[in-house]
Amino acid sequence: MSDGVVLRVKGRVLAGPEDVHDELWVIGGRISYDRPAGARDVRTVEGWALPGLVDAHCHVGLDAHGPVDAETAEKQARTDRDAGTLLIRDAGSPSDTRWIDDRDDLPRIIRAGRHIARTRRYIRNYAWEIEPEDLVAYVAREARRGDGWVKLVGDWIDRGLGDLDACWPRAAAEAAIAEAHRLGARVTAHCFAESSLRDLVEAGIDCVEHATGLTEDLIPLFAERGVAIVPTLVNTATFPDLARGGERKFPRWAAHMRRLYERRHDTVRAAYDAGIPVYVGTDAGGSLAHGLVAAEVAELVTAGIPPLAALSATSWGARTWLGRPGLAEGAPADLVVYEADPRADVRVLAAPRRVVLNGHVVE
Repeated sequence: MSDGVVLRVKGRVLAGPEDVHDELWVIGGRISYDRPAGARDVRTVEGWALPGLVDAHCHVGLDAHGPVDAETAEKQARTDRDAGTLLIRDAGSPSDTRWIDDRDDLPRIIRAGRHIARTRRYIRNYAWEIEPEDLVAYVAREARRGDGWVKLVGDWIDRGLGDLDACWPRAAAEAAIAEAHRLGARVTAHCFAESSLRDLVEAGIDCVEHATGLTEDLIPLFAERGVAIVPTLVNTATFPDLARGGERKFPRWAAHMRRLYERRHDTVRAAYDAGIPVYVGTDAGGSLAHGLVAAEVAELVTAGIPPLAALSATSWGARTWLGRPGLAEGAPADLVVYEADPRADVRVLAAPRRVVLNGHVVE
């Protein structure tokens, strides 16, 4: 708010699953649960408030062809903001988006640096494409450039095999993940296939994106190691179209993609039931549009995750996982206000009544 103006959020403030308040105040861009003494210029917003939503797999600065210019990146970030996403984990981008950190009107971004992929085993213009002997050095480079995360491409189509296959030998993955951890960074990986998962988890990886290849024998390993997944169900919904497009050249791969698609909801529900941490991510910025966070939460509920857990996966739970505050006393005022209770129907998330970023109401 402008100098001297205090914002009051009145109704229900959902600071956590059992942490509910009747109101909060925004003073100097910070949250307070105490009414400020002598406040005269007060603006009131009524409704159901959540911490600013989290999209834990969102590529600002990237489109289907590679890096984009600053104007396009800004439009992407604004689209996410207007949908209620105020914290983004950028799971790989070749663009330098550090300038966004200087903008109080755009979401906060936690960067994973640029994707690291095997040579000719990923989307053109997206990644550093290297061989295993260089993996440790590139992981160290991106760990220093990012904000505490590094992104690997764990599997992709092997043209000789005609199907998805793991990209990295076990020893190379172990050494690279150990180096990232030494530098204080966590590691995540793009993984569609079954074959890439065991080695990466046993090598110490922290998170897996998509995780469509999770099977009954792998789920206990993920749960035991506490490896999180970001299923990006709005992305895996595109697998049938991808399969149709590549079926003539790679029929084995196309059939595999269809199988992964058909069991996608069962896979996510089985992971959740086993205690694997599940978080919201849309994979926006490649071929998908930005602003899909509400659709992803709805997909998690369709998969069988309880609504309150699905909300946590994009709000207080996701923020704790990423080391960022929610609606705590003294925290930056990043929140979204809705007409109705999102715990009763998560589809409410698709229509924010007000977005408050850095203490300012986004008009």
